[in-house]
Amino acid sequence: MSSRRWIEIILGVALIFAATVPASAADMGIVTGSEKGTYYQFGLNLQRLMKSNGINLTVSPSKGSVENVFAVYQRPATQLGIVQSDVLAFVARVETDPVLQRIAKKIKMVFPLYNEEIHILGRNVASFDDLADKRVAIGREGSGTYLTARLMFKVAEVEPKQMVLIDTDQALAELKAGRIDAMFYVAGAPVKLFTEGVAEADGLALVPVTNKSITEFYPNVELPARSYPWQAQAVPTVAVKSVLVSFDFRRLDCENVGRFAQILATNMGWLSDNGHPKWKAVKLDYPLKGWEQYDCVRKYLARTAPAPAVAKSSELNPVLDAIKNILKD
Repeated sequence: MSSRRWIEIILGVALIFAATVPASAADMGIVTGSEKGTYYQFGLNLQRLMKSNGINLTVSPSKGSVENVFAVYQRPATQLGIVQSDVLAFVARVETDPVLQRIAKKIKMVFPLYNEEIHILGRNVASFDDLADKRVAIGREGSGTYLTARLMFKVAEVEPKQMVLIDTDQALAELKAGRIDAMFYVAGAPVKLFTEGVAEADGLALVPVTNKSITEFYPNVELPARSYPWQAQAVPTVAVKSVLVSFDFRRLDCENVGRFAQILATNMGWLSDNGHPKWKAVKLDYPLKGWEQYDCVRKYLARTAPAPAVAKSSELNPVLDAIKNILKD
């Protein structure tokens, strides 16, 4: 066989191979939360969706929202993260840390997601105010749960006997063993940890959050009866908004994030039918106060830049005061 014929065969095979490989295949990463939490489940749902659309999405667990903000800012191959809205406010308002100031200017919202219910699980605790003089697990320092718990105690002027800084898995074990009285967990219901790790025989119950100062500070929501198999009655609580964020990337990462957002937005029906139940509560056009959508996302969604929603001073002041008090501690 002539060398020319060999060249033709090689070129033909190369063209066939190229035709079968998506030209726009991309590798991306998203940092989420505990493997038993809703962030991580959302990440897995997105991984499955993106795989069929030419994006290889790596899903990484983490210790929580504050870690995720730093990861999107500086971790290689991590273009996306899920964080709590009050953590975003925290980062944006820290004036004493130059690194956080740089991050706050560069972190961009991709989409608002869903309300994360504030779960407080305890034994013989009738209300939030009863957490005074109790031993309460509030998550690891740097987690979103930690920050929210600290804010709630400041706002309500309730002082527990001890704030225990441990992960949620460990907190549940300590609660079952009677070494703590209650634990916080900020996550979209139903959370896998409480669905699989708690039984009626454990004698634990969700603590109602009706403190007036807190309900004026956070949106009021309800955990419906049977959100968990052992939960007989509806429980009032409050929530924070979860947010999908990115960094102010340019060039290829900008395009990849925009394409990712376009795929997500056009497949909300699939995610609602095949993903975590919380996808049904996601409103991608929710006006999140103080945050503007990433221009790379708007480009792919063919949207013009909206005017950022601005919180009223009466809404922001208690938030900022509570954050400043935490920073002083």
